[in-house]
Amino acid sequence: MVLTGSPGAAPRDGTVVLDADPGGPAAAQRPAHDGRPRLSKFHAPEIVFGPDSLPETAHAAVRLGARRPFVVTDPGVTEAGWPAELLRHLRAAGLRPQLWNEITPNPKDHEIQAGFERYESSGCDVVIGIGGGSVIDAAKGVALLASNGGVIGDYEGIDRIAHPIPPLVMVPSTSGTGADVSQFCIVTDTARLTKITIMGRALVPDVSVVDPRLLVSMPDWLNAATGLDALTHGIEAYVSLAHGPLTDTHALHAVALVRANLPTTMIRRHDDGPRTAMAQAALEAGLAFTNAILGATHAMSHQVGGMLDLPHGLINGILLPHVIRFNGAGDPTRFVPIAQAMGLPARPGMPGDEAVDMVATEVRKLADEVGVPTGLGAIGVRESDVPRLSRLTLGDACLTTNPRTATVAEIADLFREAL
Repeated sequence: MVLTGSPGAAPRDGTVVLDADPGGPAAAQRPAHDGRPRLSKFHAPEIVFGPDSLPETAHAAVRLGARRPFVVTDPGVTEAGWPAELLRHLRAAGLRPQLWNEITPNPKDHEIQAGFERYESSGCDVVIGIGGGSVIDAAKGVALLASNGGVIGDYEGIDRIAHPIPPLVMVPSTSGTGADVSQFCIVTDTARLTKITIMGRALVPDVSVVDPRLLVSMPDWLNAATGLDALTHGIEAYVSLAHGPLTDTHALHAVALVRANLPTTMIRRHDDGPRTAMAQAALEAGLAFTNAILGATHAMSHQVGGMLDLPHGLINGILLPHVIRFNGAGDPTRFVPIAQAMGLPARPGMPGDEAVDMVATEVRKLADEVGVPTGLGAIGVRESDVPRLSRLTLGDACLTTNPRTATVAEIADLFREAL
């Protein structure tokens, strides 16, 4: 896949080439300042969206040729009862599902290996993930190993998956990660205490079934974390070097939906309107970032999450205002539409630096509303961790499309500002 920007994007020197199309040659894009439309691709699964859509998972599995689907989940989602409901639908469709629920938050490399071994020994076919981003990433990891072998760490980076993987059906139970529509798989490397990014078109699920009913079982901390993750996806995708007209629309709408609805879901858990809006926000943010990719917030957050095994979205919520100001110092114009999407008094043609300040301040305000700490120090990051975290950040694939180039020293300064 050649990731490109949109017509009319802010002028930039040079080009961005990121080939994630299995077996496809990299192709250089024309620089943004030539004024002509540029090639872009938009990857997306089949999407089933709406309340009471969970039974559609069984129909999707049958259409994909399932006989013995491998259902991946975790203990928390199991306790909420959603996998049991799903298993009833699968069995009613004549399938013989196998359940595996031994995944922990921020899925570990050895857990994915164990899941793959269970998949192999059970003679399964289609892989179904029902849960949050950790479950969905684990399901992708199991499917990847099922057809490519090796260990999950072998596939770190972009487009390293040689063979097609088993069909994937994903059912998200949180409103933020976007993993159910993305070409990403994020795994904790337990030897290096960091998160690795695996990216490739093969990881885009075949079907995503988004049933907002499942979101009511999230605890408040997870609701806050995943909601801020969706906000980060929208903002980073919109300013990404690889943004385009298709991703821009989804990114801005996701930002607007999160700002308008996340606080309400924290206080009125069973209010259908805001819940459904947040499900849509997560979906649209996922469609935006899987095609436009992300930026420095995610590249930095992956390192902290790998080291401390903490919720990814919570870390994003702390880091995002700092990265907004850093990126806005390079090119602030893209932040005017973001400010407008957030309902702020931004006007077309206003100085971009004013919009940057508005957006950064509003993100921090939202984080305060949903109970996210103000600094990394409050969650366990120490000054002595900064050099290591900064070096690891520079190797993260998400940094490739950050709109402003960052050195190790600049990343270190951002970490220190966020302490």
